[in-house]
Parts: sequence; structure tokens; C-alpha cells
Amino acid sequence: MAQRPSVKGVADIVALIDGLRTVTGRARVTWYLAFGGLFLDAYANAALSAGLGPMTDQMDLSSTEISVLTATAPFLAIIFNPVGGWLATRIGRVPPLLLAKVFAVAGALLAAFAGDFTTVWFGRVLVGVAYGIDFAVAMALLAEYTPKASSGRLNLWQAVWYCATTGNLLLALGFYNLDVGQDIWRWSLGSAGVIAAVLLVLQWLFLVESPAWLASKGRLEEAVKNLRKIYGIGAAADTTGAEARAVAAKPAIGMRHAGLLFKGDYLPRTLLSSVISLGQGLQYFAVGWYLPVISLTIFGESFEKATIGSMVFNAVGIVGGLASAYFGRRMGLRLSSAYGFGGVFVALVAMGLTFGKAPLVIAFCLPVLFILCHSAGPGANGKSIAALSYSSDVRALGTGVTGMVGSFGSVIGLYVFPQIKEGLGLGNTFLVLSVVPLLGMLTCLAIKWDPTKADASPDDEAHGGLDQVRQVRQERGSHDAAVRP
Repeated sequence: MAQRPSVKGVADIVALIDGLRTVTGRARVTWYLAFGGLFLDAYANAALSAGLGPMTDQMDLSSTEISVLTATAPFLAIIFNPVGGWLATRIGRVPPLLLAKVFAVAGALLAAFAGDFTTVWFGRVLVGVAYGIDFAVAMALLAEYTPKASSGRLNLWQAVWYCATTGNLLLALGFYNLDVGQDIWRWSLGSAGVIAAVLLVLQWLFLVESPAWLASKGRLEEAVKNLRKIYGIGAAADTTGAEARAVAAKPAIGMRHAGLLFKGDYLPRTLLSSVISLGQGLQYFAVGWYLPVISLTIFGESFEKATIGSMVFNAVGIVGGLASAYFGRRMGLRLSSAYGFGGVFVALVAMGLTFGKAPLVIAFCLPVLFILCHSAGPGANGKSIAALSYSSDVRALGTGVTGMVGSFGSVIGLYVFPQIKEGLGLGNTFLVLSVVPLLGMLTCLAIKWDPTKADASPDDEAHGGLDQVRQVRQERGSHDAAVRP
């Protein structure tokens, strides 16, 4: 019987996981459960959008109150993305994810049963906290669950996002046909609470702590146990080596260590992922703000027609999100982002030059081109490239900081560009906004880092080096050959 591979630290864990071709068995269940949190984040954001009109009429909301409600979640994400990363670095990946679901359930129910603006707003505060924590941690966990050969699958979060928004619109249409009247917003927000409660139970029962994170804390016995539980990989913990002793003596990474993300090899990676995340947030939320207007123009002004129109645009996002995994695998995350930014630039310039003049077919096709290029490129890659660019000990902190930058883009896109629109008009606003994808494209072409094309993962570089990685993979291959019938 062949000897089980020895695990001395994070590099060994990463090498064993990267030796797999794909995510199968128990790993697939945990992988999709982590993705479920991202579905909830998108669904909870769409729930407010779908019911905002009826809520405004029922509660007689002012324009200021509407602005506050729509700003709350992305603003809080600016704060709680790095907080979530810090929690995941200190206490593990799974506990913050469960905590986020508790906040999501409480926030959704509070808003759904609210009798005044203040109560609705406080519910959205809790949802924003959940959103900020969950997104940073889920991407870090997914990166550590996924073999390098399947790293392009991380981009599927973009398709999941659009599936969630489409699902919420479809549900809103169903509630509308049930004649719930202006209470439709309560059903929309409340359904997000139901999804959060189901996810809370399932994640509590089936999510398994990341073996890479456990190894980064020197908890090798637990790490190899979880390796077997998730992937069926049999390994032995070597807690006597110098690497294990060094990990145990190393101080825990905290918020005060965020400067590490802007030093050495991490500096260009942080700049690249931050620019992609900021750019995609700016362009999506600025143009996304006007998609309902475009939808009303094309499909009609009734609630049903406008909702169906929005679903059509989101269906394009699903296609682009699915394509992003393919393009990310074939071209790499950096180049697929560059091409996506380029397509968005062309779409925005064309929208700006032809706004109010183009035939209806062109007026429809240009937003479709925008959404397709956005979702197939930078829309997905900003989160994925951050999750894959850092070693396990700082990964959650890195995804948190990048998420914070992206949330800045969301807030700016929602509130700065409407102000520009008031002064310049919608067509000229699209032309001004086209600068964002142009700068994003140039940044992607200038910075050459791409984790999907690198010879070694960040954990390999930080903890083992290529020689050790190759040795571990060779041991893994010998072990598989020995036990194969």
C-alpha cells in the first residue's frame, strides 16, 4: 500500500487540490452552496429595485428617501467588504458566511413587515452588512475550493448574479398577477428572507472549512481531515517540520496588515483587480440605472411589459456570465477583461452618439452589446482575479479590499452620473462614461499579471516554491497510480 502524501503546510494542500481535474462529489455540493450566497446578494439587491415603484406610492417616499434606500446597501458594502475579509482571515471562511445569512434574514423580514420608511431603511442596513461580508468571503472560499484547472469556473458568479435578478423579476411578475397590489414590494423583499433562511440551514449543515485556511493557521490535522471530507484525498499531517512551527509562530493577519496588498508582487495584482472592480462597478451601475428607461421605451410603459423587458436584458447578462468562464479559461482573466472593456467602450460611444436618433432596433442592440461585453469580461473578472491573486493568509483581506473599491464604483455610478446627466443630457453622459472602460482596457493591457496563466499559485510562491509543488504533485500522482485498480 502506497504511503499517503505528507502535508507540511499550505503549499502542500494547494498542490493536492490543484492535482484534481475538476470539482466533484462533496466538493461540488459545498462549491454550489458557497455560490448560493452570491445568488442571495444579487437577489436581495434586485428585490428592492423590483418593488421600489409600488413602495414609493404606498409610503409616499420623497426623492431623498428613495436615494437613501438605494444607496444604503452599496455604501455599507464599502465598509463591510474589508470587515468580512478580516473576519475570514481571523476566524475562518464559514462562520462569517453564516453570520451574513443571519443578517440577511433579519433585514429582509424587518423591511418586508415595515410600517414606515425608517424601519425599511434599517432592514436595508442589515442587508447591506450581509452583502458586504458575504461577497468578500464567498469568493475567497470558492478560490480555495477550486482546482487551478477549473479556476475559470469562478467567473460563473456573474451568471448567477443575472439569474438571481431575473428570478426576482419573474417572481415580482407572478406576485403582480396575483393582485397583491402595492404590497408587491413586501413580497419581493420577504422572498429574499426565505432564500436566506434556507441557505443558512444548508450552509450550516454542509459547508466545510477551507483546508488551505486551516493549514495557514497551522491546524494541519483539521486541514487533512477536511481534505478527505471534501475531496476524498487521503493525506498525513506533518506537524513536526520547520514550516509547521513557523506557521504556528506567525502573528495573525489583520486589518493593520492591509499594506501587504500594496507591496512587492502584490502591488500590480491589487492595482489590476481594483481597477477592474472599480471600472465594472462604475459602468454597470451608471448605465444600469437607465436600463429601465430603455426598457420602457422599447417594450411599453405597463408594469408587465417593463418587467419583461428588464428580464430580456438580464437574460443577455446570463449568457455573458456563462461565456465569461469560457473566455477566462481560454484567454485568461486579464485579456478577457481588456476585450470586455473595449466592447463596452464601443457600445457607450455608439449609445452617446446615436441617443434619440437611432432606429428602435439599434436602440435595443446597443444596450445588449453593453451588457454582453460587461458580463463576459470585467463584470465577472474583478472578483475572480482578486480571489486568485493572493495567498491564503491574505486572500480574504484582498478580496475584501477589492470589493470595497468596487462598491465605491457602484455608489459613484449610481449618484455621480445622474448629476452629470442633469447638466449634459443622457447622450453626452454615455460619452463621458466611456472614459471608464477605456482606462480599464489600458490598465489590463499594461499590467501583465494573470493568475490563470501563472506557473505557480500565490500559495505556492509564498510557502513552497515551484520545486516543492512539483514534488508534491509527483507524490500525489504516484499515490493515485498505486491505488488505481
